[in-house]
Amino acid sequence: MQITEVRVHLRNEDKLKAFATVTFDHCFVVRNMKVIVSDKGLILCMPSRKMPDGSYKDVAHPITVEFRSELEKAVFACYEAEVRKAKPAGAGADS
Repeated sequence: MQITEVRVHLRNEDKLKAFATVTFDHCFVVRNMKVIVSDKGLILCMPSRKMPDGSYKDVAHPITVEFRSELEKAVFACYEAEVRKAKPAGAGADS
């Protein structure tokens, strides 16, 4: 399975930094992945839904550690590119 497109929509919130949409093999899309900042850096949260008991359950998620790593690399690279594009020209050179 190949990641064929990644789209990131930046958010201006404290912890939630972006939503991501990822297309696989040009034929299957997963929406509403979240890029969240934590004490340990960026994390990728899978789309989930709230259960009747108040807990959350992932709707879709990687099965293997290797594929999760590949997915995170692709989404975080796109996120960083979007952040760079969003910065005003000349801003943030030393920040």
